[in-house]
Amino acid sequence: MDRHSIRELVKWKEARRRKPLIIEGARQVGKTWLVKEFARKYYDNIAYINFEEQIYMRNLFETDFDVKRIIPAIDAATHQTCKPGNTLIFLDEIQEATNGITALKYFYENAPEYHIIAAGSLLGLELHKQTSFPVGKVQFMTLYPMSFLEFLDALGESALTGFIEKRDWDNVNLFAAKLKDLLKQYYYVGGMPEAVLAFSETRDWREVREIQHEILESYDRDFSKHAPEEIVPRIRQLWNSLPAQLSKENRKFLYGVVREGARAREYEIALQWLFDGGMIHRVSNVSAPRLPLKSYEDKTSFKIFAVDIGLLGAMCGLDSDTIVKGNSIFTEFKGALTEQYVLQQLKLKHEPYYWSKPNARQEIDFLIQIGSEIVPIEVKAEENLKAKSLRRFVLDNKTNTAYRTSMSNFREEEWMTNLPLYCLSII
Repeated sequence: MDRHSIRELVKWKEARRRKPLIIEGARQVGKTWLVKEFARKYYDNIAYINFEEQIYMRNLFETDFDVKRIIPAIDAATHQTCKPGNTLIFLDEIQEATNGITALKYFYENAPEYHIIAAGSLLGLELHKQTSFPVGKVQFMTLYPMSFLEFLDALGESALTGFIEKRDWDNVNLFAAKLKDLLKQYYYVGGMPEAVLAFSETRDWREVREIQHEILESYDRDFSKHAPEEIVPRIRQLWNSLPAQLSKENRKFLYGVVREGARAREYEIALQWLFDGGMIHRVSNVSAPRLPLKSYEDKTSFKIFAVDIGLLGAMCGLDSDTIVKGNSIFTEFKGALTEQYVLQQLKLKHEPYYWSKPNARQEIDFLIQIGSEIVPIEVKAEENLKAKSLRRFVLDNKTNTAYRTSMSNFREEEWMTNLPLYCLSII
């Protein structure tokens, strides 16, 4: 399989002011595979330490942060000679090593010639605990589930990926029916690498679902293993409410859906735990569609989405016939799946928000900021081309760029662009 994030890693490798890199992301999004594949392609060798498996190495940074002592220890543990520029040092499950994250600061200050990547499960949670975090001494990259274009590549449809990336609209429109079918498959399979790999090899829907349920079970075990005991029940309640939250016509998060009579103060910590663990995305409303969007974020009004559309489908119990062939159940839930899909693709490049006009029916599904421009995106699950809210937004805010994304073909109009759902990556 091909992960487009390798391109980001190449830029990091070639950067003049390169710092140790921390890769964040939910469990099983493919962090370890990505770094090993990157090392295979762009380095002579890799010095790989997994602190979860190599328990004896967890005290590597406990005594001191002397790089002259640490590098030979890594050489001995990995049976590699760490050569600056030629060896990638990969510290996996770094949260298990005492002072592991703090140690990255000293690699940057005292041995910047070494190429170092760190990763780990639930690393976002660990980073928030750090009292001596190496601010300004490390770089970050977040790895998400595989995008729709990566899914196409995995299925041997790289030519279709090329048409989309090159904006070859004649050929994109020519293969529209096939792309729609493949998009429905992605709705079911999602982007978790193990599920995509299994589907690419066997086209077995049941095997995919089994893998997704195994991932969901591993998340549930994480709740008990890593979260404070007193909030575990609330984490589970929040997590299990995801399908119900997204199936509402108004997908704004409501604590009452989690439990009748629930209040924000009871669930704030549990919600933050899921967010820090990378298991959910949180999309905030903005009080006004102005620059910069972050300054107008309303933290009390938001939507939550799952990390992956395939996992969401597994949580809902949607079977393959429901999605691929379609029936009344899918029709009712299709809008929620489509909005989840759009959010998942946008997160690869942007920080999305949404905007809802107070005391009115006007709402823009997503707002993103591109340079000095605010770009509204309206989501349609089918080929419904009505876009009253989007048109009003464009007129009121004199917006230069606006997108309506649907199953309809690419088409530019005077005031907006209709972008097929399977082409979202070009935004």
